[in-house]
Amino acid sequence: MQKQTTILSIQVKYQQIKLALDEKHRRIWCATEAKALGRGGMSIVHEATGVSLPTIRRGLLEIENPEFLKSKNQRKEGGGRKKLLEKDPKIKQTLHDLVEPTSRGDPMSPLRWTSKSTRKLAKQLKVQ
Repeated sequence: MQKQTTILSIQVKYQQIKLALDEKHRRIWCATEAKALGRGGMSIVHEATGVSLPTIRRGLLEIENPEFLKSKNQRKEGGGRKKLLEKDPKIKQTLHDLVEPTSRGDPMSPLRWTSKSTRKLAKQLKVQ
């Protein structure tokens, strides 16, 4: 009975605050609730909010790290998709070579126009 009351209490709080939370703050909020509950807190918060256990675990590690809490980043440094230029440094020159024959505008200006659609350019890049 006590567990159900706790779950209900967390659900009410979470429903009121969840729209104001981004990814990082949701992890921190869930971890703080789990830590306040003590043993079994993670599973109670998981059941009440639907936030995964690994996410709550990561939040628990993050609230112990003051450097991460101060950071404005959502994720650790280096997270996310790598830039296309890092994956394929030749892509810029290849794209330039595809656009050049059909480009319009001042050749000295960084702004250029082309009659090729992005779909056609993407298709030609895949072929190469």
